[in-house]
Amino acid sequence: MAVPEKTLFDVERVRADFPILKREIRPGVPLTYLDSTATAQKPRQVIDVMDTFYRRSNANIHRGVHTLAEEATAMYEKGREQVASFINAQSARQVVFTRNTTESINLVAYTWARANLKSGDMIVLTEMEHHSNLIPWQLLAQARGLRLEFVPVTDDYLFDMDAYRELLALEPKLIAFTHMSNVLGTITPAAEIIRLAHEAGALTLLDGAQSVPHLPVDVQSLDVDFLAFSAHKMVGPSGVGVLYGKLPLLEAMPPFLGGGDMIKTVHLRTFSTNEVPYKFEAGTPAIAEAIGFGVAAEYLANIGMDAIAAYEHEMTEYALERLAEIPGVTVFGPSAEHKGGVASFVMDGVHPHDVAQILDHDGIAVRAGHHCAQPLHEKYGITATTRASFYIYNTRADVDKLVEGIYKVKEIFG
Repeated sequence: MAVPEKTLFDVERVRADFPILKREIRPGVPLTYLDSTATAQKPRQVIDVMDTFYRRSNANIHRGVHTLAEEATAMYEKGREQVASFINAQSARQVVFTRNTTESINLVAYTWARANLKSGDMIVLTEMEHHSNLIPWQLLAQARGLRLEFVPVTDDYLFDMDAYRELLALEPKLIAFTHMSNVLGTITPAAEIIRLAHEAGALTLLDGAQSVPHLPVDVQSLDVDFLAFSAHKMVGPSGVGVLYGKLPLLEAMPPFLGGGDMIKTVHLRTFSTNEVPYKFEAGTPAIAEAIGFGVAAEYLANIGMDAIAAYEHEMTEYALERLAEIPGVTVFGPSAEHKGGVASFVMDGVHPHDVAQILDHDGIAVRAGHHCAQPLHEKYGITATTRASFYIYNTRADVDKLVEGIYKVKEIFG
């Protein structure tokens, strides 16, 4: 990964947009939020547009002809267009709204994969996948007799390209992989992985839950077949995500769920499906959330994803330097050059949950556990890590507070 150039990113101006950052966990103890890998905080622009929708335009979409219904439909579809523009999709029709990244991946598993894969076919994953890009394929493999193979993580925490090329020689049908590990922070060389997959005749699914909020992601440049990501990790609301797909693939896929809005006509014994993307959006969707998603995408685009990536790279470099100063702390993941804003670590003699609980006492919000990546933790012989993660509203002072908190943990545990 090319290291982004340094930026004049105005973090204080960004921080002013996030009301929750003014909160005190208890009197005199301000919030230091270092858990954006789990969910990002929301700027007032997203909060305000959702509040305005419920106050002025709340109605169901696509069916009504009254004023509120038409306003709601226009706002919902504008959200789709804003998200499509953010990832440089050719058409907004390629953006299917789902509940989250997990549902987006399951949609592909239950539609394209069930229609196209047969017993003995191979799917290639990696050792660093989130459970959401692992269990759907395990379920499908059990049901259809598929073969799952895994690209290992190298000793320096990178995607093993040599092992990947060997797996491609076995003619897999699908390569489903993370763009950025939520534990290691490893950024995979997605463009090269996708290019090689296509040369081998395989389709690709990219888990962009951690990359789309933090890096420039251009689906046309990547030439990816499917991309899954969520709003809540990119300063948007929870409860809404996206499956991007190449239009011919989406048009050929059977529907995922049955019900209202995914149909064109219905008879007692037959039905015909609506056009893409509505074919995959059964029932009343998360309307306000899709509207908020669009504003979140626009908010990040206005800052500039190159500027965001550069700022977070500087933050990550600084965090790794500070954490390396602490005796008894081991950070998992590659160097900052190949890493997003994630620092998962263990402390000698202290359980990760104890670390997180003591840090919380000082208002420092981090995550502890296996982070829905249990096989990756098993690879390193550990049950859990403490994870600090960084985003557009974090500062070097936040990293310093984290380090001070870790030293406090060391004092408590002697």
